[in-house]
Amino acid sequence: MRDGYRNILLVQLGDIGDVVLTTPTIRAVKEVYPDARVSVLVRKPFGDILLADPNLFEVVESEKTRGTLFHNLREYLRLVNRLQQAHYDLVIDLRAGDRGAILSFCTGARERIGRYCGDKRFWHNFLFTTTVREPQAAPLPVHPGADQSLRIVRFIGIDTEDTMPRLYINPTDQARATELLSGYGLTPANRWATINPFSRWQYKEWDHGNWSQVIDSLWSKHKLPSVLIGSKEETSAAESIIKGCEGYSFNLAGKTTLGELVAIISMSTLNLGVDSAAPHIAGAVGTPSLTIHGPSDWQAWRVADTLQKVISANIECVPCNSKGCNNTGTSQCLIQLKTEAVVEMAEDILRKIIKQEVSGHHKLIPD
Repeated sequence: MRDGYRNILLVQLGDIGDVVLTTPTIRAVKEVYPDARVSVLVRKPFGDILLADPNLFEVVESEKTRGTLFHNLREYLRLVNRLQQAHYDLVIDLRAGDRGAILSFCTGARERIGRYCGDKRFWHNFLFTTTVREPQAAPLPVHPGADQSLRIVRFIGIDTEDTMPRLYINPTDQARATELLSGYGLTPANRWATINPFSRWQYKEWDHGNWSQVIDSLWSKHKLPSVLIGSKEETSAAESIIKGCEGYSFNLAGKTTLGELVAIISMSTLNLGVDSAAPHIAGAVGTPSLTIHGPSDWQAWRVADTLQKVISANIECVPCNSKGCNNTGTSQCLIQLKTEAVVEMAEDILRKIIKQEVSGHHKLIPD
C-alpha cells in the first residue's frame, strides 16, 4: 500500500446499526490521513445520521430503486457515474456483500480493499486489488461492534485508540426534534424515556404487552413519560402499545427522520429497547440505555458499562445465535424474561442518573 492517499471512500451498505458502528473507522482513517477527503457510501436514508460528522467530506447514498428495469438501470448508472467522477484513490468495502463489491470496482479506484469471500465467490474477490482473509478481531477494551469494520482497515495499518462509536447532531435536526417534543409538552430540561420495542427481526422482539407494563411503571413510580420510536411501518404497533397504557406516553414512530431520531434519543434520559439500531445510537450520543437481548450474542456487538446495560433471560441456551428456538422465529428466552426484572434494572439506572444530576452531572459517567 502506498502513502499519501488524498481521496478515500469507505463502503458500508449495512443497516443503521452497522453505520453507527462504523464511525470509529471513519475517525481512524481521518486520524491516519488527516489531509485526505474521507467519504462514505451508505444505503439511503442512513446517511442522515452522518451529515454532521466532522471527519467526513461527503456522504453518498445508494438507493434500492423500484420501477422498470430501464429506470433501475438508469439510477444505478447515475450512482456509478458519480462515484467515478469523484476519482477516489482508495476504496475500502467494510462488508462482504456483492453490491458493495461491484460498486467498489465501478469506482475505478487504483486500490480497492475488501474481504476475501472464499473460492465459491472467486469473482467477488477479483473485484478488489487486495482482499483481507480472516481479519483478526481485537480484544476488549476495543469496542466489539466497532471492531467489525476496524479489523478491515487495521490490515493496512489504519487504527485508532478511541474505538467508541460517536454521532454528531445536525443543528437542523436538533431544532426539529425539539419542536416535535414541545408539541407533547416536553422540553430538553424534562426527563423522559425513549422506547424502541421493535426490531427488523421479530425473533428479537419482546412481547408488546410487556412494554405497556414498563411504561406504566416508569410513570407511576417516577412520573417519567415514554416516547415510542420506530419506523413508519411500526406506527400502528406502537399505537397499540400506547393504548394499553395508563402512564403518559406518545408515539413518534414514523414521524421523524433518522437525523431527528438521533437528536431525540440524545435528549432523552434513558433509552429502553430490544436489540436494534436505537441502543447503538444511544451509546453513540451518550444516552444511558437498557437493551433486551434474546438469542443474539450481545458481547459481539456491545460494551456493557454504567451507560449501556444489557439484560437477558438467565437460561443455559442464551445466546444461541439462532433465529428463534430451532429457527422457528419464536424465542423462549424472551418469553421467559420477566417484566419485573426489566423494570428493576431500569429503575436502578434512573436512580443513578438522578444521583448524578444532584451531584452536578447531567448524564452518567461510564465506568
